[in-house]
Amino acid sequence: MDIQLYDKYGFNPNCPSPAEAHPSDTYGKSLELSARLEADILTNPQNHVLLTGDRPTGRLHIGHYFGSLLNRVRLSGLGVKTYIVIADYQVLTDHEVFSEIAQNTKQLVIDYLAAGLVPGENCVIFPHSYVPELNQLMLPFLTLVSNAELERNPTVKEEIGAAALKSVNAGMYTYPVHQACDILFCKGTVVPVGKDQLPHLEMTRLIARRFNEKYALKKPILPAPFALLSKSPNILGLDGSQKMSKSRNNAVFLSATEDETAALIKKAQTDGNRTITYDPVNRPEVANLLVLVSLSTGDAPEAVAARIGDGGAGALKKALTEALNEKLRPLRAERARLEKDPAHIRRVLLDGVERACKTAHQTLTEVRRAMNMEI
Repeated sequence: MDIQLYDKYGFNPNCPSPAEAHPSDTYGKSLELSARLEADILTNPQNHVLLTGDRPTGRLHIGHYFGSLLNRVRLSGLGVKTYIVIADYQVLTDHEVFSEIAQNTKQLVIDYLAAGLVPGENCVIFPHSYVPELNQLMLPFLTLVSNAELERNPTVKEEIGAAALKSVNAGMYTYPVHQACDILFCKGTVVPVGKDQLPHLEMTRLIARRFNEKYALKKPILPAPFALLSKSPNILGLDGSQKMSKSRNNAVFLSATEDETAALIKKAQTDGNRTITYDPVNRPEVANLLVLVSLSTGDAPEAVAARIGDGGAGALKKALTEALNEKLRPLRAERARLEKDPAHIRRVLLDGVERACKTAHQTLTEVRRAMNMEI
């Protein structure tokens, strides 16, 4: 069965997802669909609405920067309507950091702006706790899924395991539904995700389909969004064995100074082979550092390895330090400027809240009308 991504009107956000149309080889089909979605974005950016975001658990690091932030800047720059949600409520599901949420939220905005995002009509940045209409979608959406469907979500299971939670609150299980509210309030059609986030997006598509079938069959109002899978390589932490993460103390933050960056890279894991080669399978630590040089310079990892040759780990770390500091120098300068202007950061958030509330109110009005709840 071939997935019909296009109809006579162009991109069709209501076509089947890979999991619906191809229960086997779902990831392979997702990659194919993502490539076709990317092609349509390049041709018709005005037809798409992108929803993405972060939980305010701390400042962003180079894994976020190369893995997602640069792509957000690119897509917004192409003309794709972009909503960036700071998922502050979702922090409460598995983190005891509520005392830091406000400060972390402001630091995220500083990272976003320093990286090149331009807030305004085409790029809306907001914390979802400030958009009540968005959160009012939660109750009707919860009635469209079963407890069993929430409990068997593999992404939720992985997050529970990663957080080593002794007691799991209900918010963790309903997290995919809250994420569906984030995506559907703005009628998002494009959601940049990694492979591990595909089950969450399938839940959003399921909710959109069930709502339309139950309440808006003649005139569907909620589009089923598609995954735009990341093209960036998997970026490991400086330990070379795990995903880059603040909690694992293996990250280089965008806010780090050049000296701090050098000190962190100096401690990065490599191996005992002096000759530098790009071999992700047998030399993952060395390969990861080569990838980071590649992302910073645009040179292929193999070319970087050949240039360093027998220079050993010291030459590799020196090359990465110089390349990464050079790449991040403009961002860090802008970051330092923004740190001195908290009033501007607050204005960006308040403007984003106003725009998001307007959009959410329009969608909630349509949802109420479809459910015969208007008074």
